[in-house]
Amino acid sequence: MSIILSSDRARSVRTLLAAVAAGVMALVWSGAAVAQNAYISNTGSNTVSVINTATDTVTATVTVGSAPSGVAVTPDGARAYVSNLNSNTVSVIDTATNTVTATVAVGDYPRGVAVSPDGARAYVGNYSANSVSVINTATNAVTATVTVGNGPFGVAVTPDGARAYVTNLGSNSVSVINTATNTVIATVTVGTQPRGVAVSPDGARAYVANFGSNAVSVINTATNTVTATVAVGTGPFGVAVSPDGARAYVGNYSANSVSVINTAANAVTATVTVGSGPFGVAVSPDGARAYVANLGSNSVSVINTAANTVAATVAVGSAPIAFGQFIRPAAAAPVPVPTLSEWALILFGLGLAGGAAVLVQRRRQFG
Repeated sequence: MSIILSSDRARSVRTLLAAVAAGVMALVWSGAAVAQNAYISNTGSNTVSVINTATDTVTATVTVGSAPSGVAVTPDGARAYVSNLNSNTVSVIDTATNTVTATVAVGDYPRGVAVSPDGARAYVGNYSANSVSVINTATNAVTATVTVGNGPFGVAVTPDGARAYVTNLGSNSVSVINTATNTVIATVTVGTQPRGVAVSPDGARAYVANFGSNAVSVINTATNTVTATVAVGTGPFGVAVSPDGARAYVGNYSANSVSVINTAANAVTATVTVGSGPFGVAVSPDGARAYVANLGSNSVSVINTAANTVAATVAVGSAPIAFGQFIRPAAAAPVPVPTLSEWALILFGLGLAGGAAVLVQRRRQFG
C-alpha cells in the first residue's frame, strides 16, 4: 500500500529531513575544520615553531633556512612563507604536514613577507637589494622584481590585492606598489626607521611602526598621505590590526610592551607588558587574542584582547621574530569539504531520518 501524505505533513517531513541533514553535516564538518596555528620564525635556531592557538602549545618544529625572519600564511591556511635572512631564500611550508615543500631564491637579505588575498602571489622585501620579489605561489617561482626605497623591511597587501605597501627603513618612507603592473605608484614619507606595516580590513588605512621615532604613522590609502601620527612605546617594530579594524597592536621592542591603539581616535588606550624584545605581532581571526614574539626571551606572549592582559606565555625556539601575518588571516577561513566517508555518514543520517518520517506517518494513518 502506498503512503500518500497531506501537503502539511509533506512539509513537516521535508523540514525534519532538512534539520537532520543540517545537524549531521554540521557535526561532520566541525570535525573536518582546519586547526588554527601560529607560525613563529626562530632566527637563532633556523626553525619555525608551530603553535596550536586552541591550546597555546607548540605542536611541531620545522627546520627552514638560515636566520628565518618574515612569515606570511596563505588565506586558505595551506602554506606558510618564511624569509631566510642569511640564505637569501623563502621556505614554503606545507601546513598540513609541517614540512618544507619548496625553497625559492629571492634578493639579498629578505625581511618582510606578505601574501595577496587571493593567495596567488607572495611579496618579499629584500633589505640589502632595495627590491621586492614577487613569487607566483602556484609555481613557487619569482615572476617580477620591483625596485623600491632604501632598505625595504615590512610588507602588507591591501584587502583587494591592488596594492602592496613596503616600508623602507633607510629612506624613512613607504613605497606603494601597483600589483597589476608591479610598479611603484607613490612614495609616502613617514617617521624614522619604519619597520612593520599593516593595512586595516577595509583597506582605508595603513599603519606604519617607526622604530626610530617611537610613533605609528597612519596613511590614508586613498590619497597616500599621512593623516595622523600616534606616539607609542620605545622602539616600535611589528604592528597588526584587529579583524574588526577597531584596534591596532604595536610591539615596542625596547620597552618590552605592546601599545593598543584605538583606531577611531588614533590614541593609545592600553599598554600591555610582555616578554623581552617584542618583535612580530598577529591577531587571531576571531580578534580574541594577540600573539607577540619576544626575541629576547624566546617566547610568545598571548594577549587577551578583551582584558588587555597576558593570558599565556609559550616557549619557542631561539630568538623568535615572526615578522608579519604569521596566523591565517581572518577573512579567509576555509570551508571544509566532506570526504567520501563523511558523505557516507551524511547519507546514512538522511536515510535514518527518512525512515523515521515514514514510520511516523504510517502510525498516524493506521493507529
